[in-house]
Amino acid sequence: MNVETVTRSEVRASRKKKIVTEIAIVIGVGLILAVLMPLLLPAFRLRTLGRFLSLSIVALGIDLIWGYTGLLSLGHGIFFALGGYALAMYLNLQLPAGQLPEFFTLYGVTELPLIWKPFYSLPVTILAILIVPAIVAGLLGYLIFRNRIKGVYFSILTQAALLVFFNFFNGQQKLINGTNGLKTDTEKIFGMLVSSDSVQMGFYLLTIVCLGAIYLLCRWLTSGRFGRLLVAIRDDEIRVRFSGYDPTWFKVLVFAISGAIAGVAGALYTVQTGIINPNIMDVAFSIEMVIWVAVGGRATLVGAIIGTLLVRLAQTFLSEQLPEVWVFFQGALFLIVVTVLPKGILGGLQQLRSRFGYREKLIAYPEIDLDPEVQREKEELGQK
Repeated sequence: MNVETVTRSEVRASRKKKIVTEIAIVIGVGLILAVLMPLLLPAFRLRTLGRFLSLSIVALGIDLIWGYTGLLSLGHGIFFALGGYALAMYLNLQLPAGQLPEFFTLYGVTELPLIWKPFYSLPVTILAILIVPAIVAGLLGYLIFRNRIKGVYFSILTQAALLVFFNFFNGQQKLINGTNGLKTDTEKIFGMLVSSDSVQMGFYLLTIVCLGAIYLLCRWLTSGRFGRLLVAIRDDEIRVRFSGYDPTWFKVLVFAISGAIAGVAGALYTVQTGIINPNIMDVAFSIEMVIWVAVGGRATLVGAIIGTLLVRLAQTFLSEQLPEVWVFFQGALFLIVVTVLPKGILGGLQQLRSRFGYREKLIAYPEIDLDPEVQREKEELGQK
C-alpha cells in the first residue's frame, strides 16, 4: 500500500490553516448562538440553553484529563461546586452596609465569618472561581499522583473525595446554609436582579464567550508538545518516565487546569439555575459528566460539547414528555456508547470516514529528523 507523505514544513502550514479555520468556526457558532438563539427561543428556553452551554465547559475539562491524559475523574463535582459557591457568596453579600445574608439570622450568627469577607470584592471572587478549584485539584492530584496511583484506583479516590466534600458542605449550616444552599436568583448584581431577563441575557452571552475561549485554550494545550506529552502519558506512562520526563507534575498541572475550568462552569451554571447546594456534588451528577464526554467522543474536544448538548436536550425533552422514560434512556445510551460506539459519535464518524478511503498524511523522513525542533529535543534527551 502506498503511503502519502508530507514534510515537516507542510505539516506546520496545514496545522496553522487548521487552527485559523477552527477559530473562524468557533466565532461563527458563537455568533449564531448569541444572535439567532435569543430571537428564536423564549426566555426560559434560552436560560436552559445557557445552563447546557455552561455544562459543556466542564465537559471540556473532563475531556482534557480523560480523553488526552487517561485520567478518569469521578469527582469533578467538587470543583464545579467550588466555583458556584464562590460566585453565590459574592451575590449574597450585595447588601446594604452592616447587613448579613438572611440565612445567618436563622442560626444566630451575628458576625460575618472570616471566609466570607474576601467575597465582597468582584475581582477577588473572579480569582477565587479560578484559583480555589485549581488549588484543590492540584493538591488532590499531587497526593494521588506522587504515589503513582492511576486507573480505576484514581477514579475511586476522586469519588471518595467527592463524598467527603458533599458531607462537609451538607453539615455547614452556619457557614454556607448547609443542605439549603445559597440562592442567587433573588440577589442583585450591579443593582439589577439576577433573575431578570437582561441580567440572564448577559450571563448567557458571557457563557458563550467563556465556552469559546476555553475551547481554544484546550485546543492550544493539546495541539503542541504539551498535548503530545499528555497523550504519551495516557498511552505509555512508563516509557515517558524513562524518556526523562516526570509525569507526576504534568498530571498535577493538567488536573489543576481542568479543576479551574470546572470552577468557571460551576459559577456560570449557578447564576443561570438560581441556586447552589451540596446536591451539585451528587455522585450521579459527576458520573453523568463523564457520560457526556463518552457520548460525544473522547480526545476530540468538540465531541465533549456535542455530547453534553445532545444528552441534556434529550433529558429535557423526555423529562417533559415522558418523565418515566428518561432514566431508562440514559442507561441505554451509556450501554450503546460502550458497546457500539466506544469512541463516541465523533470517533464513529472518523472511523466511517476512514472506511471510504480517507487517510491521514504521514511526516516523511529524513525531513523530520533534520528538523531543528527534533534535533533540540534529541540534545535535551542526550541523544547524538
